[in-house]
Amino acid sequence: MHGGLELVLRIGRFSSQLETAHRNHGVSCSAFITAWNPYSQLTDAATNTTKQRALAKDLEQEGLTMFPGIGIHPSNQWPGEESFFVLGLTLNAAKQLGIAFQQNAIVWAGADAIPQLIMLPDTRRPV
Repeated sequence: MHGGLELVLRIGRFSSQLETAHRNHGVSCSAFITAWNPYSQLTDAATNTTKQRALAKDLEQEGLTMFPGIGIHPSNQWPGEESFFVLGLTLNAAKQLGIAFQQNAIVWAGADAIPQLIMLPDTRRPV
């Protein structure tokens, strides 16, 4: 993660850095979310950038504190994706954004500072 906050999130593992970030910003939850590669379909950079800007605008309108980051799959079998670490984003709001930006999953953490992979429903309509 960059932009003033150094933090590495690992699914299912307590993070003292995350706990400190929550405490320092007066929140009890956070999310790591992207608009890149909807439904895990590799998408060109221009489209990804446009979608990511739209996500940033939505987050800014909510007045949430966010930091840019890169989502990297642990196996490195998938290209890194520009993402946002968002402080104070509730689970329900994070799910709604993930669905709106056609993501298969988001990462969310509550007061326990343990990041969770939250799978989202596939909202594509059958052709």
